Amino acid sequence: MHHARQHAESCTRERRQRLAHEAARLMAEGGIRDYHQAKLKAASRLGIHDDASLPRNREIEDALREYQRLFVGEAHVTGLRRRREAALRAMEFLSAFAPRLVGPVLEGTADANTPVHVHLHSDDPDAVTRFLEEHRIPAEPRERRLRIDRERVADLPVWVFSAEELSFDLTVLPHDALRQAPLSSVDERPMKRASATQLRQLLAEEDIARYEMDAARR
Repeated sequence: MHHARQHAESCTRERRQRLAHEAARLMAEGGIRDYHQAKLKAASRLGIHDDASLPRNREIEDALREYQRLFVGEAHVTGLRRRREAALRAMEFLSAFAPRLVGPVLEGTADANTPVHVHLHSDDPDAVTRFLEEHRIPAEPRERRLRIDRERVADLPVWVFSAEELSFDLTVLPHDALRQAPLSSVDERPMKRASATQLRQLLAEEDIARYEMDAARR
């Protein structure tokens, strides 16, 4: 009985890994952005239909990082660096709104089509509208629902625009959201986020790591 249970658990783990890697591949190659959609499509492709085998979003994210490292390589590193540098310039430009970088560009899973997601903070949402209009930035208004915490959900204004041949996605939150980030759709924990200072530090650490790697190859 014990061995049978161990075997069943081992089979479930193996199916979860297969599904996580297939979902990651679909996200990387097919441009799917939604984790739930990716895992259901992967399950359909692999003919796996038991819920216990469905991987967690974080497992798919880890598999996506691994896929990008193995199959995209230097192009992924270069594209990610470009987006992070562009994010820093945008955050410096939007410094009046306490910007925080969030999402795949910060997490390291951004691909060639991923927008730069930035959270802005203001108790006057129209202040961001006026700022963009004053600087003649043609931004498209949208709306996004985020979980502020375990009890609260909010529909928040979003502005989308293009610059430096990249897409930028700005979500405007109330100022007190600086105390705790909204919950991530990946794992329902507070989103990882970075201020401009923290992003500069991340870029500097990348430079050091790249220098050390190049030095080791010589």
